[in-house]
Parts: sequence; structure tokens; C-alpha cells
Amino acid sequence: MQSATVDAPRISGRRLRAIAGLTGPAYFWLALTVFLPLSAMFYFSFLSDVPFGKRVAVLTLENYAAFFEKEFYRTLMLRSFRLGAEVTFYCFLFGFPCAYLLAKTIKGRWREALFLLVILPFWSNALVRIFSWTMVLRGNGVLERLVNWIVPDYGPLNLMFTYPAIVVGLVHSYLPYMILTCYISLEAIDDSLIEAARSLGARRLTVLRRLVLPLALPGILAGAILIFVPVVGSFMEPRILGGRQGTFIGTIIEDQFTAVFNWPLGAALSFLMLGFVLLILLVVVPLARRAT
Repeated sequence: MQSATVDAPRISGRRLRAIAGLTGPAYFWLALTVFLPLSAMFYFSFLSDVPFGKRVAVLTLENYAAFFEKEFYRTLMLRSFRLGAEVTFYCFLFGFPCAYLLAKTIKGRWREALFLLVILPFWSNALVRIFSWTMVLRGNGVLERLVNWIVPDYGPLNLMFTYPAIVVGLVHSYLPYMILTCYISLEAIDDSLIEAARSLGARRLTVLRRLVLPLALPGILAGAILIFVPVVGSFMEPRILGGRQGTFIGTIIEDQFTAVFNWPLGAALSFLMLGFVLLILLVVVPLARRAT
């Protein structure tokens, strides 16, 4: 008993050193590549100007005050949140049934083939995917020709450089995240639970609402977070597919860094957007878990 008591701290200490040795490089790399740039941007957000060359920069809160003083920024922030919510909803609307079919209905090689189609967009560059949609949505493009072939003399669709075009491009880009996260949660549900509910007389919609959706909630929330957070700050899809309609908080932040060279204002808007997103997640995620 005494030897076992003496060896226990040695074993735990050795295990801690092994864990630190295995995870330490990864956490060090994350700290170096994530927290260091964020710290630099956070510092820049309090400066009056970029401290380059002969420019004099002083600490100020004007960059944060500009967001609350100008309605333009607040309107774009709300518009970006609306875009994120719509894209997340459509991804769930199309992605959850697809994930359910992959997890509970389709088996064998057909499942592998469909999985290949789901992850196929990840094999191409994001710009390639976006510009491919311009070929589809533009005037006299693929979609317009197809519609006029089915319905003669239908006329122009006028989808390019519109808000729906932005939604279509973003849903196409982020739909695989919802499918994959929902598939993982649905695959973990025991089929015998669904069969037991059906044998007790529950209808399909009842089984879906009372059993499948609550058990698949972790995957749904994970997919929603993976989609909502980047969509709110997106700028490539809105700028290419939206034209003048593609002005969101992400495009304004990108302009501050690339066109206007006002890095402090761009950094302040970035952290304000990050703060609002985290606040929404802190409120919505516990409510969604409690509701189910």
C-alpha cells in the first residue's frame, strides 16, 4: 500500500509531462498565430493613425465612438447579422434532410458517392466557386438560358448583383459544414430508438420533432456557429456577387485595410463585430439547448 501511494504522484507527474509535451507545440502555435495577431489588432484599434513612417499615433477611443455616432455602421452591422441568420437558416433547411438521408437511409457505396459530392467544393478555391456562380447568375447566363428554354419568352432573371445572389453564393460555400456536423450527430442516434418510437404509434413528424431534432441539436448548433460567424464578416461573396447591393460590415472592414488605409477604424469595427457575435452566441446557444 505504501509503495502504491508513493508511485501515484510519479505516474500523474509523468502523465502531465507527456500531455504537455504532446499538446504544448499545438497550443504554442495557436497562441502565436491567433492571439498575437489579435493582440496587435486590438492595440491598433485604439490608435488615431497607423504608426508607420512619420505618422504620429496617439491612443484614442474615437474609432469605437464612430460606430455608435454614425448610423451607417450600425445599419450595416444589422444587415450583416440578417445575412448570417438567413444563410444559416437555408443551410439548415437544405443540409439537415441531406444529412438525415446519409445517416439513416442511404448505405454502402451510394453514401460514399454522395459524401464525395458534399466535400467536392472544398477541393476548389473559394474564388473559383464564386466566379463560377457569376457565369450561372449573370444576364444571358446558364440559369437564364435554362429558364427561358423551359418557359419560352420568360425574359431576364436579373439575379446578378442582387441580395439573393449573395445568399446563393454563401449557402453554396457553407452548406457542407451543416451537412457534416448534422451527419455526425445523426449517425450517433441509435436506430432502435426511432424504431421504438414508430412501434409505439408516433408519426414521422413527431419522431423528428420529439426525438431526432433534440438528439441532433449538438451537430445543428455546431454547424450554425461554423456558418454564422464567418458569414457575418464575409466580403468576397458580397463584393463579387452583390455589386452595389453587397455592402456589408465585412466589405467596409476590408476597405479600411486595403483601400482607405485606415487600419485603426478597421480594427475597431472588427472587434465590435466580434463582440456582438460572441454576445449573440452566449444568448442563443443556452436558450436553444434549454428549449429542447
